[in-house]
Amino acid sequence: MLDHAPAPLRYRAASEVGRLPADVVRRLEWLPLAHPPAITLALAQHPDGSWGDSMLGVPSAELPWPGGVGTIQAARRLLEYGWDRETPPLLRARRLLFRLLAEDEDPAYLFEFARDATDEDLIRRGRLILREAAAATLAQAGYQHDPRLRGAALRIVERIAVYLRSPLAQKPWVRVGNRQVLAADAAPPSIFALTMLAHMPLFRSEHSESLDRIYGYVTQHLPRQESVQLVGDHLVEQPHLVLGDPLPHRNAVDADVPSAVAWLELAARLGFLRRCEHWTKLFERFLEDRGRDGVWHPHKGQETPRTENPYVWPLFPLGEPNDGSAVRASVTFRLGLIARLSGRPIELR
Repeated sequence: MLDHAPAPLRYRAASEVGRLPADVVRRLEWLPLAHPPAITLALAQHPDGSWGDSMLGVPSAELPWPGGVGTIQAARRLLEYGWDRETPPLLRARRLLFRLLAEDEDPAYLFEFARDATDEDLIRRGRLILREAAAATLAQAGYQHDPRLRGAALRIVERIAVYLRSPLAQKPWVRVGNRQVLAADAAPPSIFALTMLAHMPLFRSEHSESLDRIYGYVTQHLPRQESVQLVGDHLVEQPHLVLGDPLPHRNAVDADVPSAVAWLELAARLGFLRRCEHWTKLFERFLEDRGRDGVWHPHKGQETPRTENPYVWPLFPLGEPNDGSAVRASVTFRLGLIARLSGRPIELR
């Protein structure tokens, strides 16, 4: 990793996976800041701290990098690159994120959701998604002790816990026309809420009962129904909601390797991976796919893994997307990080 991985992965492999001596890590701190894609992403920020009129957008292949990126996605990507929260781009973005956390009622703070916010129900939905996504980003940046984040986290977790304790969680589907959709009052955990909790270990320990309920929910069989919910009088897709186990079998892993590795990392951060034998076996399979040099390789006949999952974009790949070796290094780094997070011994070579 230190010889061949992209600069951010070299730094993070040394500091987070290998946990090399402090003086060695300090000599590598410049690497993430010198990574050209990271510099270009940081320079694309607007003076107000945003990256444009979107929060959750991902870059468009039709535009020069990083055209079309949303502010939350850009901030999380910089954090994944290894940039410190005190660097200027993340400091400027922080003010916006805390305003989203407070669900600022200024219409301008609906960003991409403003286009479809035709009534109060859709406006509330947009603000809820942005609040949870902002909470996830601030938690990842290390603000878990900030009372504003803790207050928002408490409201988010209580909403989920009340739902999971209710009879509605067992039968959340209602028929609208010829479709089975989530009831308006259904409040499953979102990928953003889970990401927030993953980066707030102290908060998790204070709400262990709620975490146990969430664990039971995300390890259940994924329902056949689509993730569509009744919001007021509207049927709205809710792809950010986690309705069950996203990795029910190996085919699901092979179909989207980056998303599978991202989920296993999230599960490890939440303390769920060690509890779930099924996910542990999938992780073991990834480890078996490493060569003698410890580097992960795709199965024979499979192409270099890619993903269209917007929630995984901040994590993968952290090098050049068309560079096969950088993609393999990204997966290898994540496997090492998952091992470290789940308490496994790390062999340094």
